[in-house]
Amino acid sequence: MTDLKRTPLFDVYKEHGAKTIDFGGWDLPVQFSSIKEEHTAVRTKAGLFDVSHMGEITVKGTGSLDYLQKMMTNDIGKLENGAAIYTAMCYENGGTVDDLLIYKLENYDYLLIVNASNIEKDYKWLLDHSEGDVQLENISGQVGQLALQGPLAEKVLAKLVSGTQLSNIGSFQFQKGVAISGKKTLISRTGYTGEDGFEIYCDQKDTIDLWKAILDAGKEYGVVPCGLGARDTLRFEATLALYGQELTADISPLEAKIGFAVKLDKEADFIGKVALKEQKENGLSRKIMGIEMIDRGIPRHGYPVFVGEEQIGFVTTGTQSPTLQKNVGLALMNVEHATIDHEVQVGIRGKRLKAKVVKTPFYKRTK
Repeated sequence: MTDLKRTPLFDVYKEHGAKTIDFGGWDLPVQFSSIKEEHTAVRTKAGLFDVSHMGEITVKGTGSLDYLQKMMTNDIGKLENGAAIYTAMCYENGGTVDDLLIYKLENYDYLLIVNASNIEKDYKWLLDHSEGDVQLENISGQVGQLALQGPLAEKVLAKLVSGTQLSNIGSFQFQKGVAISGKKTLISRTGYTGEDGFEIYCDQKDTIDLWKAILDAGKEYGVVPCGLGARDTLRFEATLALYGQELTADISPLEAKIGFAVKLDKEADFIGKVALKEQKENGLSRKIMGIEMIDRGIPRHGYPVFVGEEQIGFVTTGTQSPTLQKNVGLALMNVEHATIDHEVQVGIRGKRLKAKVVKTPFYKRTK
């Protein structure tokens, strides 16, 4: 008997030949066909991901905006109804509790989307710091979530949606009460693959029906089910941070190069603001940079990075890029070596193999 948590789709995985792994305490598919095939489908057509393991926390009450301004690095006050924002939540020392999305459903009514491995930790952190008229609820166990990603995502989903014009949902916007195959959903357009696409939130009991309906509607377009492997290579090529790798309790949002989500000039003081302000004013001592291997070898998470005899950092994520056909990685390194074309070495299986610092993102869609 496994102690791993499972999404409502677990029993459906085997119909598609899924290979599952332990991902942060969840039994999830790493691939259905092959990582490369699924990756290519998302870049050229569309792929469907089960992301029901992600966490959902509601924040309501007349004090909710002031509270979220205190908890989050981004300026939640600029968020309009029907819009989403990417933000970080920090410790006092500037380290990262989590990175997350916040949806403004209505005034004083917000939905937080948090990383699966951080649900309990985040919820406790939020509860421990709540004040004023604020009600928090962890509704993760009630919500199913699917992500349809790729250039044909809108065309596929439009076949199933009634009464909603998907083209009216802009980037980082959402619509509530959208009927997909008769099931009530919330649809957003944020993405985590570098491609266009939609996130579909539904009642957990509707997850299987929606999964099957979307795959059926996408058959003629070459839509395939996708696992965590492709999700990771896709987000990595687009240089989107993954908590536990580019972001941790020891890595600040500024070091992880998500400074766009840190608003040090917002009026509200937020947890970690003083530490992050000091980091910015004094200059970062380290930051995430892209690296490309010169010698043959794949940089993997945790591998040390050297210049001469000095270790100057470590790899946070690395792989052979399916799109670029190059061995590339992201590395947290000392800033004095964080310049484009600077040569470094990566410690791989006891050898130090040559690499160079390169620009990111590795991949950016053209339309």
